[in-house]
Amino acid sequence: MASLSWWNQELPSSKLVRRLACRSLDSVIMKDCQLLETVGCALLKSRRLLRYLIPKILHLLQKVVAACAMPVMKGWNILTNSEKSKKAREGVMEFLLANHPLDCPICDQGGECDLQDQSMMFGSDRSRFLEGKRAVEDKNIGPLVKTIMTRCIQCTRCIRFASEIAGVDDLGTTGRGNDMQVGTYIEKMFMSELSGNIIDICPVGALTSKPYAFTARPWETRKTESIDVMDAVGSNIVVSTRTGEVMRILPRMHEDINEEWISDKTRFAYDGLKRQRLTEPMVRNEKGLLTYTSWEDALSRVAGMLQSFQGKDVAAIAGGLVDAEALVALKDLLNRVDSDTLCTEEVFPTAGAGTDLRSNYLLNTTIAGVEEADVVLLVGTNPRFEAPLFNARIRKSWLHNDLKVALIGSQVDLTYRYDHLGDSPKILQDIALGSHPFSQVLKEAKKPMVVLGSSALQRNDGAAIFAAVSSIAQRIRMSSGAAGDWKVMNILHRIASQVAALDLGYKPGVEAIRKNPPKVLFLLGADGGCITRQDLPKDCFIIYQGHHGDVGAPIADVILPGAAYTEKSATYVNTEGRAQQTKVAVTPPGLAREDWKIIRALSEIAGITLPYDTLDQVRNRLEEVSPNLVRYDDVEGANYFQQASELSKLVNQQLLADPLVPPQLTIKDFYMTDSISRASQTMARCVKAVTEGAQAVEEPSIC
Repeated sequence: MASLSWWNQELPSSKLVRRLACRSLDSVIMKDCQLLETVGCALLKSRRLLRYLIPKILHLLQKVVAACAMPVMKGWNILTNSEKSKKAREGVMEFLLANHPLDCPICDQGGECDLQDQSMMFGSDRSRFLEGKRAVEDKNIGPLVKTIMTRCIQCTRCIRFASEIAGVDDLGTTGRGNDMQVGTYIEKMFMSELSGNIIDICPVGALTSKPYAFTARPWETRKTESIDVMDAVGSNIVVSTRTGEVMRILPRMHEDINEEWISDKTRFAYDGLKRQRLTEPMVRNEKGLLTYTSWEDALSRVAGMLQSFQGKDVAAIAGGLVDAEALVALKDLLNRVDSDTLCTEEVFPTAGAGTDLRSNYLLNTTIAGVEEADVVLLVGTNPRFEAPLFNARIRKSWLHNDLKVALIGSQVDLTYRYDHLGDSPKILQDIALGSHPFSQVLKEAKKPMVVLGSSALQRNDGAAIFAAVSSIAQRIRMSSGAAGDWKVMNILHRIASQVAALDLGYKPGVEAIRKNPPKVLFLLGADGGCITRQDLPKDCFIIYQGHHGDVGAPIADVILPGAAYTEKSATYVNTEGRAQQTKVAVTPPGLAREDWKIIRALSEIAGITLPYDTLDQVRNRLEEVSPNLVRYDDVEGANYFQQASELSKLVNQQLLADPLVPPQLTIKDFYMTDSISRASQTMARCVKAVTEGAQAVEEPSIC
């Protein structure tokens, strides 16, 4: 009997183990070893669970079978390296290579190609094919995915991904036998926010990255595990770099967040990191023009203003891409000049419990928790474009678990069927009172979820919307069959910095600055356009610190160049409250520096030195202010839902009749939402392709 020490090891997926736990385990003899096996599970899948590599074709009794399609049966004797199975694998490989162009030296898939690996391991050392090879016309499916369809082996993985995961039936096959082709039938763009994932799942070089084409080989690049900040999901990624430049971004497996997928904005907006960057400090001269200067001069000017003004005359706004270390450093700096006017760009209602209770502003059910829910009510959000990977989870649960989904807001394509209850926020009142037909559905649900989009809270009646949703969540939590630890109330954020900022005590929204305009305003990566020069006094001194010359930089008197997320080790907290770290993949361009270091240097010149010099000391300070910010990859649950619901009753605001319309209605609104993606030429091509057609951005192909 083989050793079962693997049983005590951490398995790749806890969900896979739970699914297999309900099946019977039996002994199967494989390769002269008797191993514990799952009866009824596909052989290839079950062997992977046991971390035992086997070929896809093997010898079973008198027959050769495909391991990926054959379920395990009790008492089998399986041979993986018999002469018959080896010969069968070699024959299959010959068929796969029969029409393959064998252009590995110029193929972008070279070095990480499944067909290469299989051919080297199981194929023959020479070809016996003497006939003419088939040639297939390349398809233009947009500016992101490059197609060389002569290489296609017709595995149909891309088609299955499009229809099952992305929920877009754009890809399919036409023709039969030797004439079969994979494509879109009519020339059109592959209209999905997850389209880039077909590059990863394609086993050959038929589908490759168009922006990455002919730029690097995988063995030339250095891989750095990091976190995406393009939305509030916090997808795990791998940043591939060469000679100090980001070459591409790939997904990294995390079962509780993004599984193995990433959105197109995460994958392809990296070219925005190279364009429109702030590389040197700048100051506005007597003529009103921004000119380059030294760090000493720029910091001295800012320090002089901080020494001249204190209290309510100093304020700060934090943008959507700011890390927790910079947020706490800026908080400490302003506190030292007796100011607590620290604001975020995004609004969140402060009436009632507001942001005092952490459960009020988190996705409490968690991203993976959607798979356990049986009813989801979406309010004022379009998760497909605000949080694509969260939407993919909802679709997965809808497809496999019979999840029932309802939406209050604009009727949009979410890639799955849902009940559209209307777009008026007053429907929330009817559901809260129990007079709406959907109230009964929520009442009968065992594990209901209510997901409120943060975009709905930007409205003038945001507090009333939040109070109504909180009342609904508490009502169905008490009346439904939901277990005591099941969390119903959820907020779906759109930007990466919001949860960390609220954890650190920042005020949501800039209303406090509009009411009491400051003399000195510090914009930390604030490029959302939440405040303009017209909102401030003419003599207001504006400092902009960030990595792109976007919306905030042109109105500033001093510009301090910061580092982007690929250039620093930083902490971000996603919409479910999970703290994660980015890692340094490349160095910042020019004289740019990490944000917390700039603030630390500024404090010293201003004579109010902050008490930390290293990153570890900054994180110790983070732990003092909010301990959950340094509990990495852990979700700390919050349970004060009843108290929040009681306090929400104190909100004195009426719901407006205006319809709930999320800002990201169509895929055109998805591509350019922050300073990095707005600087990306690839994202600009995507917008053009969506509005004018894929042929509008077609480029001549070298190969």
